Amino acid sequence: MTLTVDGLKRPKEGRKMPGVKSLHQESRCNAKASFIMGHSLQAVALLVQAAGLCLAVPVAARIHEGVVWSARDRRTLLDKLGGLLRGLQWSCALTVVADAYYAAAKFARSLLAGGHHLVTRVRSNAVAYFPPSRSRTRKQRGRPRTYGPKTPLRTWFRYHQQFLRAASPVYGESDITLRYYSFDLLWRPLAQLVRFVWVKHPTRGNLILLCIDLTLEPLEIIRLYGWRFKIEVSFKQAIHTVGAYAYHFWMQDMTPIHRGSGKQYVQRKSETYRAHIRRKLAAYERHIQLGLIAQGLLQYLAVSFRRVTWFNFHSYIRTACPQKPPSEWVVTHALRHTWPHFLRSSAESTILKKFLAGKIDPRRCGYSDAFELDKAA
Repeated sequence: MTLTVDGLKRPKEGRKMPGVKSLHQESRCNAKASFIMGHSLQAVALLVQAAGLCLAVPVAARIHEGVVWSARDRRTLLDKLGGLLRGLQWSCALTVVADAYYAAAKFARSLLAGGHHLVTRVRSNAVAYFPPSRSRTRKQRGRPRTYGPKTPLRTWFRYHQQFLRAASPVYGESDITLRYYSFDLLWRPLAQLVRFVWVKHPTRGNLILLCIDLTLEPLEIIRLYGWRFKIEVSFKQAIHTVGAYAYHFWMQDMTPIHRGSGKQYVQRKSETYRAHIRRKLAAYERHIQLGLIAQGLLQYLAVSFRRVTWFNFHSYIRTACPQKPPSEWVVTHALRHTWPHFLRSSAESTILKKFLAGKIDPRRCGYSDAFELDKAA
């Protein structure tokens, strides 16, 4: 089973919203501000192949920054993400695909403790070590060497003749040939052998990948890391289509925060105040989780009912392709157009009609008679 993880920062301007702090955004886009006030989250998505495409099905997202409960709490974002993965209680071994931020020994050890593996990218200034050579001379005094000579990883791109050519295994790429080379070296943060893969892509440049699982082939590692971007697409749909992160709950008795402020230290606050903070953060995460569940249902409908969805999509989209499953946005439009027919003809909508009858004002809703909401009431 393959997962992908990543961090997400959502802007929030509320002065009485727990967990809101000043966040730095690293992006090449000029439309994004360098510093924002918002929530810092970490998300987990399941990579699924269905109907000829790969989807990042959202599993969970938690707010892992902004509130300090105890001065003795030394957990980092990597520790909290590892705890989130362990808390989900998977029934099989996982292969976690992440970006270079998660190429850390702390996160890798937490995965290895549960029998899982990590596929990630390492920075260009990373180094590794050769295994120590066994001396054939007489035994020397002292502890045996653990590491051999050190080698900067970026220097391996100079060995052009050692690189192999292969068709790109990355999704969406055809008629593209890349060059790669693989070698197992000692990674000092983890103190064990890991598999490094050097990739020369004709359009995307050079890339160094790391994999803890020594049984994975280099092309398979490249293919898995190519799927990491799917979680970015999942974030876009969750934000703009589902509205999973569009919450604006505030806490009335909270001490107001100011723009540019950092973490909120609540270890000296009263127990009632701390309970209110926990309650509000739980409300945020419940709202997010409900949105992720709705997004997963939209993905299921897109894959399982492709023809019905495109048939009921009474709108225009330039990139429409009925031969492929639609996006979550297309599914939402199809559901919106079939909503009146569902209320009129479905026998299973009686309970929903009773719920809507108590929420809709007949004087402001002109179609209440068509849906027989007055009879349901």
